[in-house]
Amino acid sequence: MAPELFYKNIGRVSYKADVYSYGMLLMEMAGRRRNLNAFADHTSQIYFPLWIYDQFKEGKEIELGEATDEEREMVRKMVITALWCIQLRPNDRPPMNNVVEMLEGNVEALGMPPKPFLTPQEQPVEYQ
Repeated sequence: MAPELFYKNIGRVSYKADVYSYGMLLMEMAGRRRNLNAFADHTSQIYFPLWIYDQFKEGKEIELGEATDEEREMVRKMVITALWCIQLRPNDRPPMNNVVEMLEGNVEALGMPPKPFLTPQEQPVEYQ
């Protein structure tokens, strides 16, 4: 579920909540697994979107077994599009027509979005 459904300070509930849900669906399809894996080898893999973001930023691909280059390209396109869709703030997510264009377009034309979540190490520190 989109974060704004729980945290009112993120933004208003709008059609962008559906974009978020679609992004999570794309992530599950591309990763061939649910987005939460309590049995992951490393704790960094427990939440798949954060793990895959870090993998892609480091230039690594996800293991697909015996996949064609076309299948690998499609998975990469799905993951990058999904990462755009699951941005924390609704205003940072693309509208659905742009999502369709991303999926139909060339994977090289897609830029990596900002990291979609504030992890504990990246949250601003407030001093009193």
